[in-house]
Amino acid sequence: MNETKRQEMKAFSRQIRIELLKMLKWRRYGHLGGAMSIVELLSALYKDQLKHDSGDPKNDGRDYLVLSKGHSAASLYCALMLEGYFERDMLYTMNEGGTSLPSHPDRLKTPGIDVTTGSLGQGTSIAAGIGMALKMQGRRQQYVYLVAGDGELNEGQCWEAFQFIAHYRLDNVIVIIDENKKQLDGYTEEIIAPQDIVKKMQAFGFTADRVCGNDEEKISLAISACKKRKGQASCIVLDAVKGQGVDFFAKMQDNHSVKFNETVDSEADKAISELERQLAEGR
Repeated sequence: MNETKRQEMKAFSRQIRIELLKMLKWRRYGHLGGAMSIVELLSALYKDQLKHDSGDPKNDGRDYLVLSKGHSAASLYCALMLEGYFERDMLYTMNEGGTSLPSHPDRLKTPGIDVTTGSLGQGTSIAAGIGMALKMQGRRQQYVYLVAGDGELNEGQCWEAFQFIAHYRLDNVIVIIDENKKQLDGYTEEIIAPQDIVKKMQAFGFTADRVCGNDEEKISLAISACKKRKGQASCIVLDAVKGQGVDFFAKMQDNHSVKFNETVDSEADKAISELERQLAEGR
């Protein structure tokens, strides 16, 4: 990967975080932790891997993104806005009555959203179905990117869908698990210990690798490696941190859904200023 592409992805990650923090500060609350832990993934997808067209969101030749961990929609909305799917002003209507940006993705409301998600686990089955349909139609140059959370894997439906994907060798479905190690009620290890997710996915018939979740280049290279494998299901486990990218939020104990107050406002402003400085300096 050349340096220009590397810097483009890093800049896009900073832009997403800036927009996310500004929007949630305006809204006064939101699912910040899990939204932050997939920022680098979104950058790798939209800047290097995902076939998409903001001018024609329903293009038949596009790839499909299934954000099964739908509560992290805020960062996806920021990425879509930055890619030109809608105007910035729409971000500030998120979760209002009549909005086109509900708290969880809705394919009937938001340009660029392929699948309605929110009830955890269900996105995995939908992604499996899309992948099978594409395969049956001979559309082998299109991919389905499934993004699931590690806490979401408590849902048995995930494992039924994974078994389906592996059995039918859906090499066009790339499963990406955001292992940020926390869920709504605390640490995943304390609620239902996930054990080694890579080994579990391998036992289910996947080729699986753990990748640094805050490195856009490594994520993109891992996706490219998945695309080269034929006849076997592939999984990427992101070694991520809930709230990553801003130390204050990464260290916050209850960062699943953050309520903004004077302290949080101040820390968000500091983070925005630092990210904007880094963006201006191009580093």
